[in-house]
This record gives sequence, C-alpha cells and structure tokens, in this order.
Amino acid sequence: MIPLLLGRDTNEPLKVTCLGAHCDDIEIGCGGTLLALRERFPQLDMRWLILSSDETRAAEARASAARFGVADVAKQVQTETFRDGYLPYEGAAVKQAIHDHRNTFEPDLVFTHYRDDRHQDHRMVSDITWNAYRDHLVLEYEIPKWDGDLGIPNTFMPLAHEQVEAKLEILHEAYVSQHEKPWFQPEAFRGLMAVRGVEARAPSGYAEAFHARKLVLAANES
Repeated sequence: MIPLLLGRDTNEPLKVTCLGAHCDDIEIGCGGTLLALRERFPQLDMRWLILSSDETRAAEARASAARFGVADVAKQVQTETFRDGYLPYEGAAVKQAIHDHRNTFEPDLVFTHYRDDRHQDHRMVSDITWNAYRDHLVLEYEIPKWDGDLGIPNTFMPLAHEQVEAKLEILHEAYVSQHEKPWFQPEAFRGLMAVRGVEARAPSGYAEAFHARKLVLAANES
C-alpha cells in the first residue's frame, strides 16, 4: 500500500471542487474524506456544484455542506434545477453549467461520480468532469444503490471512527426528505465504508474508496 501525499504545507489552502448530480451525492460519496481533509488542511477551500435539486433539497444541501466544512454556502454551493433522471437529455445545458463552474475556480483536487455508474445522471456528470478538468487530479466516488454497479476502486482514504459517525449523522439530520428512501440507510453507508476499510487495511476498519484514472507522478523538487 503506497500512500499518496498531497505535496503542500498543511497551512496552505487546499482547493477542492465537488461535483454531484443530486443533493446528497457528494456527502455519500466522499463526505468522510472531506471531513478528513478539513482536519488536515485548516484552510480547506471547497466549492460544490449540484446539478439536480429543488427548493427543499437545495436548502438541505446547503445545511449539509456547512457542516462538512464549506465556509460560505451562499457563494460556494451552487445548485441547479435540472430534472432528476433526465440530465443526459439536457446535455448541452448541463455541460455548460459544469464548464461555467469550472471557469470560476481552479482546484487542486476534483471529486466526481464513478464513470461506470449505471445511473445515467451520475455517468454523465463524470464524463463531463473529465472534459472540463483535463489537468487536474480527479477522484471518482461511489454511490451504493440497487443497480449493483460497485466497481474495484484503486484509491482509499482511511477514516477515523469520529469521521464515519459524523458523516452518517450529518446525512441523517440534513436530508430529512430522503429518510423514506430504501437506499438511504446508515447501515448501507457504514457497510460500504467497512468493506473499503478492509481493502485499505485502515486502522479504524473504515475507509472511502475512489477510482483514480490518471495520476501524474512528479519527482520531488530540490
């Protein structure tokens, strides 16, 4: 297991863009990792783009983002209102929204959906991410659901128990509108983190996992 260090002083800002097709995707996919990064980088600067939302869910997303460490949700959390499940049929406008967001912020790290996700909205966001962010470290997160499309990730973030519990607590408290959904279950989220924790040999037993399709290795500068 080879650790990959983000080569910077932890007192310097780390700029992160998070893309999600729907409200709660970002938190489910990489919420624990965002909490871990916030602890390591006190000046963590995050920008979120959510493509499908309504007034209720957008409010939930802003409340959740604040608890995950977004400093100014009014400016740093952008929610669009594309129709849930229909993003590929509004492709030009969705692509423009992602590119417009990309032009407002230059991140060090980008989180997006898994490219082989069977949900059409997730898959499209991932494809456009790679079109918009060509010179960035992009990590694709996973969303457990009925499609049974979980892959074999190659990048892991070990999580402390406290980060796991905080992630689950924020999801439950922020997204009240999702409580009746059969897939929105703490046991499912915890179980996936436990499986990835085994694969990562995480000290706590928990981790989040990502697909890193491109990594550019650079020698240390003298």
